[in-house]
Amino acid sequence: MALPYMLKHRGFPGRLPGTDFQFTLRRASPKGATEIVVRERYADRRPADRRADAGFMAALWQQFGDQPFERGNLDAGRLSWLFGREVVAGEDPFDAANYEALLQINLGPAQVTFPEAFGLEG
Repeated sequence: MALPYMLKHRGFPGRLPGTDFQFTLRRASPKGATEIVVRERYADRRPADRRADAGFMAALWQQFGDQPFERGNLDAGRLSWLFGREVVAGEDPFDAANYEALLQINLGPAQVTFPEAFGLEG
């Protein structure tokens, strides 16, 4: 059985350094891409989870800047923590369960939420 096509973003970190917070997938799932959904972030999230979100946003910014990018091997769970706020659909219609779907950083909200990812803090 052939796996669905999944672009591998070369140079993108596989995880947050020094942790087990995953940023990318090794291979496509035979069942297809996991759907990206909007996950609610609550104020009482653990600091480690917040660092993972900020690290992922910094990696997205460094790799793609303000340009649309293909979802590819980016982890759906990690994207879901940012989706609908700091990361938005980069095309209409948008298929949230497609490895080839286009996404884009929503720059204004992303800079407010994760200033450290853009070098704006301090």
